[in-house]
Amino acid sequence: MSKRTRAICALLFLSVLLLPVFGATADAANYRVNIATATTGGAYYPIGNAMAQIWSKKLEGIKASAQATAGTPQNIELMMNKEVQIAIGQNGICYYAYYGKGTYAGKPNFPYKDMRGMLSLYPNVMHWVIRKDAGIKSVADFKGRSIVPGAVASATEINSREMLAAYGLNYMKDQGEVNVKADFLGYNEAADLLKNAQTDAAHIAGGVPTAVVIDMMSSGAAELMSMEPEKIQAICEKFPWYYPFTIKAGTYPKQDKDVQTVALANILFTDASQPEELIYKLTKAMYDFHTDLVNAHKATKDTTLETAVKGMTLPLHPGSVKYFKEAGVEVPLNLIAK
Repeated sequence: MSKRTRAICALLFLSVLLLPVFGATADAANYRVNIATATTGGAYYPIGNAMAQIWSKKLEGIKASAQATAGTPQNIELMMNKEVQIAIGQNGICYYAYYGKGTYAGKPNFPYKDMRGMLSLYPNVMHWVIRKDAGIKSVADFKGRSIVPGAVASATEINSREMLAAYGLNYMKDQGEVNVKADFLGYNEAADLLKNAQTDAAHIAGGVPTAVVIDMMSSGAAELMSMEPEKIQAICEKFPWYYPFTIKAGTYPKQDKDVQTVALANILFTDASQPEELIYKLTKAMYDFHTDLVNAHKATKDTTLETAVKGMTLPLHPGSVKYFKEAGVEVPLNLIAK
């Protein structure tokens, strides 16, 4: 074998060795996408699984999987640590993280300025589920009662704090007088407590309908409760990512009247370091295969190009911007990353 032939063979061998190293960023055929969702009782998890199925089966060379998490705050941490590539999150919590405000004020590594939005998914609706025989007519009646506001430091739990503040209620020892008892649990555990008469109310944040709320309402032990119009207005004025929302009668088993509450946008977010090609393809697939999403969870019926950037509080990833411009979606200038 000549020196020239041996050199060519050596180069070919070296290129084979290096292919796995560079493939994840340079070759779309080697993209692996981990999606952070939330607990299995809410809407994030089944929707995340549906996205993973679509991206893996419909897009050549992309392998995606969804993982259950504690929700938006953990998803943000996972994203910062490069453990996930895509995550579902609540708009308000993402706003706090990007700007280093609210629950992230003064925390190390925040503001998280490399957060990038992909698209608005659907309304995240605040459900106050109460025990039927608890004698509760208003959130104000939670005073002195036991409730489940969500898992500790989860987006749902933070939502609970924000809403209860409008009623002068608090369960956090470091934030003033405690006048509500809180059990910090996930959705499925909250449902068990309520059905077994071990708590008076639970807050469930999720798309309409949310599986665990269906379960609670079907049991006959629970009912949905409205908030007063003036309290809804106060919440929306203080925390502008919320907006009024009506859960129509008949949405859940044994729900015979409309329920007035608030909602905010659920979004897909990523990190600025993710390749433009990857985010473009993932974003495009969300609309190309919209029917598959809706078949997995009805909440995603609102995942449309008409609402693609509704309520978005983060600058968009260039891959999403590229697709939206091609699709004729008007992208506000404040959502273009500087």
